[in-house]
Amino acid sequence: MVNIDPSSESLRSDYIISDLPPTAAEYIALRGKIGWDNVEYKIAQSSLNNSLFSTTVRLDGQLIGMARVVGDGFMYFYIQDVIVDPDYQGLGIGHAIMARVEAYLATACTTGATVGLLAAKGKEPFYRRYGFVERDGTELGKGMCRFIKK
Repeated sequence: MVNIDPSSESLRSDYIISDLPPTAAEYIALRGKIGWDNVEYKIAQSSLNNSLFSTTVRLDGQLIGMARVVGDGFMYFYIQDVIVDPDYQGLGIGHAIMARVEAYLATACTTGATVGLLAAKGKEPFYRRYGFVERDGTELGKGMCRFIKK
């Protein structure tokens, strides 16, 4: 695990970072801004409610970034929904969010825990900074996922 001071990333002083989840409506809207599939409000709310950890960044009360951690809270932790509004990307918000996630994981994970994530295509270099390695099939399987579509 990479130890990163959550205050180490310098952001504008008017950005508000909180470890409270976004509302379901905010979550759905932010997902839409980056082109992710729409989810039903009830499902979004249930998913947010069952997260182990959430963090958000707001500007003037508007959600501009977020991340959450899901899993069993003991052996398996998955970083999910690291999202920054496209209008605010490249300003250090993603790194500030990951610093908060890493601070949570530093206290929640015990020896032997696994922290995983599914990086969006092209975002792998961002996560390498935090000690994540790509599953290229050399030592570990490549990793797989399945999306349920109706």
